Amino acid sequence: MFLALRDLRFARGRFALMGAVVALIAVLGVLLSGLASGLADAGISGLRALPVTHMAFDEKATSEQFSRSAVEQEDWEAWSGAPGVERAEPFGNTLVNAQVTQGREKGEQVNLAVFGMASDSSLAPSPDDGKGLEDGGGGIVITQEIADLGVRVGDELTADKSEVRLKVVGLVDDTVSYGHIGVAYADLDTWRHLHYGLPGELPEAALRQATAVALTLEDGADVTAVEKATGTRADDKETTYGASPGYTAESSTMALIKGFLYAISALVVGAFFTVWTVQRKPEIALLKALGAPTRYILRDALAQVVAVLVVATAAGTAVGLALGSAMIGKAPFSLSAPAIATSAGLLIGLGTVGAAVAVRRITAVDPLTALGATR
Repeated sequence: MFLALRDLRFARGRFALMGAVVALIAVLGVLLSGLASGLADAGISGLRALPVTHMAFDEKATSEQFSRSAVEQEDWEAWSGAPGVERAEPFGNTLVNAQVTQGREKGEQVNLAVFGMASDSSLAPSPDDGKGLEDGGGGIVITQEIADLGVRVGDELTADKSEVRLKVVGLVDDTVSYGHIGVAYADLDTWRHLHYGLPGELPEAALRQATAVALTLEDGADVTAVEKATGTRADDKETTYGASPGYTAESSTMALIKGFLYAISALVVGAFFTVWTVQRKPEIALLKALGAPTRYILRDALAQVVAVLVVATAAGTAVGLALGSAMIGKAPFSLSAPAIATSAGLLIGLGTVGAAVAVRRITAVDPLTALGATR
């Protein structure tokens, strides 16, 4: 480390510039990780919060399952009696635009991601304020995402077009959403009126339908037989996230941007240390002429790389965390410790790889160069 520390002191201006570039990349890494986590939360946190392991959809709905799937009462009853199934309950999902017709924010337009379920279902929320769901009551339990828009317990909303009236009976403090829209929990009858856009009596067929069957399966449960018998397909909960509007596109875009950022960081660090190695060629040749083994010089150079990357990444991550904390509540931003740690680790790791490719030139330095020999 003697030579590495000496170089850091001697060329502190150059290394400070390099460190500043790495720190800026680290800031971008933290911000991108926070935005990716925030967008994911805004898209699927409502689904993530459901106490299920799988969802059974109509097998014909191979994409956009929540808007295209429809299951019958016979389906969830068949799933309930299947071996390896702990719970099977009907679940409804629809997006609704409503207007506050009674309350402090009267006239305000509110978008709702309505989750329908039986009032005694394990899916039904336990409200922190007000009361829970009741079958056929037209009541909904809202989440904090909707309450932040000014809607309160006791307010009344009217769904556009269908004119179905919704009474806010409870509030869950959790901030959960689906497709960037706050979640509202409703009993199945209310959900069906909203889904089919009919305020009055529903057809008999509609009273026996739901979007999917919410499942809790035992580990290793073989459900092939019941899938075939009901014409449904059981997807694990993580797979269903892709059915949330825009989730797959947003995730792919953020992953691509982060991938380019890390690739650029490796190239930038590699380019810097390539130039630095070329400039140090006479000193490296002198060390070799004095008997220093190539392995020692390589270890010294890589230690220098790691020192610069660790210090700069730590500084950039701290700045990124400060900026990210200021963005919470103003943008879809969520600070996730694993995501940030992964971002910092990848920056250091890929930067080290890029620099390692550059400093391998040390092995080709001829010690005779220090004695004035020419080749």
